[in-house]
Amino acid sequence: MTRLIAGGCRLLDALLALCLALMVLLVFGNVVLRYAFNSGISVSEEIARWLFVWLTFIGAVVAIHERGHLGSDMLVSRLGSAGKKACLVLSHLAMLYVTWLLWDGAVAQVQINREVVAPVTGWSMAIFYASGAVFALLGGLLLLHGLWRVLSGQLSDAELVAVRESEDLAQLQDLHLDQPAKA
Repeated sequence: MTRLIAGGCRLLDALLALCLALMVLLVFGNVVLRYAFNSGISVSEEIARWLFVWLTFIGAVVAIHERGHLGSDMLVSRLGSAGKKACLVLSHLAMLYVTWLLWDGAVAQVQINREVVAPVTGWSMAIFYASGAVFALLGGLLLLHGLWRVLSGQLSDAELVAVRESEDLAQLQDLHLDQPAKA
């Protein structure tokens, strides 16, 4: 199951790269057209905005998988194994609740805006709001999988702290630069 999730996240990474590349092409192309030729592509702004929203929500799914969201582990890191497990279970339950709220609201917005069309593209605004529903579904599944791993005892003691204090510290830990030099 872990390999399936990792493969899905690699697919989402490729989708993120594609969204970012399309955004750059649309915005840069529109800037060049405006300044060099005094014209532009009106649809590019709307599509770039939609791609940015989708990029944000898909990136948040990948960040859940990679435990890339920032947080504070000031209290949790000082607890014993049982305390860390309890805090991780509580945090997963809280995140699942918020994800459920997001799912409920996003699905309602998709239904409300199904017949509403975007001003420039003419596409259904439900596509825009579907990004929240996709995040809630995929993020919820990842959180349920993480909760299962905690409750079934599949996590090591080091994996029980689910946040990173700062990006710099995380990079140091990834590079093992925080370890003392061996003599």
